[in-house]
Amino acid sequence: MIRRLFLLLSLCLPLGAFAAEELLEVDKAFRLSARALDAGTLEIRYDIAKGYYLYRDKFKFALEPAAAQAGAPQIPPGKVKQDEFFGEVETYRKEVVVRLPFTAPDGVDTVTLKASSQGCADIGVCYPPNPQTLQVSLAAMSSAPAAPAQTAGGAVEDE
Repeated sequence: MIRRLFLLLSLCLPLGAFAAEELLEVDKAFRLSARALDAGTLEIRYDIAKGYYLYRDKFKFALEPAAAQAGAPQIPPGKVKQDEFFGEVETYRKEVVVRLPFTAPDGVDTVTLKASSQGCADIGVCYPPNPQTLQVSLAAMSSAPAAPAQTAGGAVEDE
């Protein structure tokens, strides 16, 4: 899919604007992890590769099972920039950490985090929205990041 996207975009850009090898796969450009901080807060982290950025207003989060309810995500302010694709937006480089308050009934020791984000590469290529799924253990409340269950396809730094 990345190769097809590259081919399509290369037809629209001047020859030699970028090479396919320079464009990372979306899950490598924006690495997602999550952990339970306490019985009511998940920490969601995107580690962002150098030369890439995420949009603040493109984050979406949901939890499963349905008995687990996500609150409003606490997303830190990003760096405001004039973006050629979306106008004036807030973006993140390097990493962004989101806190997601939640409630889960007694006995639920794992939740499924469904996260979606969108970002771009500095070379002028934007990725489509990237839905990802992680299993997050609530029982352990450990500091280890959750491992991806399946992928359907995170600090602010000056540019």
